Amino acid sequence: MKQNKKPYGSSARMKNIPQKSDQADAGLDNQFTQRKTKSTVRKLIYGLTILYEDRDIIVVNKPAGLLSIATAAEKQKTAYWGLSEYLRKKGEKRRPAVVHRLDRDTSGVMLFVKSEQLKRMMMNDWNNLVIERKYLALVEGEIPEREGTVNQPLGEDNRGKMIVTEKGVPSVTHWKCIGKGKGFSLLEAELETGRRNQIRAHFAWLGFPVAGDEKYGARKNPLNRLALHAETLKFYHPVTKRLMEFSVPADKRFSVL
Repeated sequence: MKQNKKPYGSSARMKNIPQKSDQADAGLDNQFTQRKTKSTVRKLIYGLTILYEDRDIIVVNKPAGLLSIATAAEKQKTAYWGLSEYLRKKGEKRRPAVVHRLDRDTSGVMLFVKSEQLKRMMMNDWNNLVIERKYLALVEGEIPEREGTVNQPLGEDNRGKMIVTEKGVPSVTHWKCIGKGKGFSLLEAELETGRRNQIRAHFAWLGFPVAGDEKYGARKNPLNRLALHAETLKFYHPVTKRLMEFSVPADKRFSVL
């Protein structure tokens, strides 16, 4: 596959981006933050990894195959339950609260807050607090364009599948191709909106379903998983208002086809 060089499979990266008023102390502040973050990275049950934690938020790397929250069929094997147990065992009275979700078979960066009040604050101001959400997707087919935008409304059909429909809600996905070959394309996708299964539904509508996504028409499964990874999340901290960025490279297998 011809592609741009990206550090797939390397360690997680966190940026604490200084505001204009912080420029004088930016170098010292960033060095301190990175050392602090590195020391707090820890692995929990179910393959869940904490990338960053403070009094108000927890940022994790969720592995593919793990639910974000409970369903009727599975109550405990979730990112939420794993974090709840972690906080309980360390004696914290606060509990995690979900502000966004990743599909069970999508891996990558996910943000939790530690109170319902902060959850309401973030949900009510989501578009202003969350600056960037980037994903990597390995899709079937060699897409001819270098980049594009899917601006198509999404709604749920009678089988619970998200589809493009005039009766749906506005949904926008920006994408660019960073490599292709052997019948696949590696795409970087950025969400402007955050609908359920948005990337999967939009790429299927384009005719390039995410590899391994049988629900949305994929016929090949080269990674033995859904080939979708939440690579980068950039947001303003809900309490300190500092701009923070967390990135976790995708599995090396995304780039070797």
